[in-house]
Amino acid sequence: MKEALPATANGKPIEVWFQDEARIGQKGTLTRIWARIGSRPRAPRDTRYEWAYLFGAVCPERAVGAALVMPYADSEAMNLHLQEIGRAVTPGSHAVLVLDGAGWHTSHTLDPPDNVTLLC
Repeated sequence: MKEALPATANGKPIEVWFQDEARIGQKGTLTRIWARIGSRPRAPRDTRYEWAYLFGAVCPERAVGAALVMPYADSEAMNLHLQEIGRAVTPGSHAVLVLDGAGWHTSHTLDPPDNVTLLC
């Protein structure tokens, strides 16, 4: 892990953070109603769907976390989450953020703060 750290992290306490995101929301499911055997009655159901993405990260050693709810999961949302994590890191420390390798985790448009190093 030391090979992945920038020179600016030398001599600083290291915090290990773990990050992931999840889609949360509502989507209509099958509608069930009581009916006579063999009949197929029509029944209205909610066909709308909406969701959001929960970006979360934790530092188990410090028992702290950082999270954002975003309408999309993309590089822009990930950059906002990285800034949030950077603010949650102990001042004077450096964070190593363990990622699962989703497409927006390896984007060249990511701009992590100076106190955060990404580890995919």
